[in-house]
This record gives sequence, C-alpha cells and structure tokens, in this order.
Amino acid sequence: MQTLGEFIRQKRDELDISLRELARQTGITAPFLSDIELGRRNPSETVLAKIAEYFKLPIEDLKKFDIRGPLADLKRLIEKDPKLGFAFRTAIDDVNQGKSTTEDLAKKLSENGG
Repeated sequence: MQTLGEFIRQKRDELDISLRELARQTGITAPFLSDIELGRRNPSETVLAKIAEYFKLPIEDLKKFDIRGPLADLKRLIEKDPKLGFAFRTAIDDVNQGKSTTEDLAKKLSENGG
C-alpha cells in the first residue's frame, strides 16, 4: 500500500510540479512538505485540505493514507492483552523474514474479523 507521501509525490510527478512549487501554491513550507513526503511528519487536516484542493481531490482521498488512528487503537489493544502483542510481533517477523506477505496477514485479519 502506498503512503501519503508517496501518493503526493506521485501526483506531483504526474503534474510535473516541483516540491517547492507545490509548497508555494498551497502555503506550506517546502521542508514541511518534504517531511510529509518522506513520512517523517504528519499533516494536519488543514494542510491535507490544501493539498487535496490543489490536486482537485476530495480530502477523503488523502485521509485514507492516515493510519495514526488505527495504530493508536492497535497499541491500546496490545497494551491490554500481551498475547495479542506477541501474535502481532510473530506475524510481523514472518513478513520480514519472507515467510508470509502483508496480503496474507491482511487476509487472515479480515477472515477472522468478518
């Protein structure tokens, strides 16, 4: 799955616009926009709205890349149940070692949840 930064970069490339020009057009500083594209910082809803408006996209198209809420929920679940934390660490290790894919993990989670 593509990150928000990768999506913004792709859109800039499609429009052949530089990072500095997008920053200028949206009123965002170039260093901040660079950090968003590199995944080092998360934009506020106001910044997302400016970027969405520039690209003529609904803001929801950008919000779908924001995983902060689900990560916070997952962290709370893991803190409540150490077995769940172990299960996720094991699954992540399997993905990192090539024993499984992120698609396999997503499929398992959706099968068990639905």
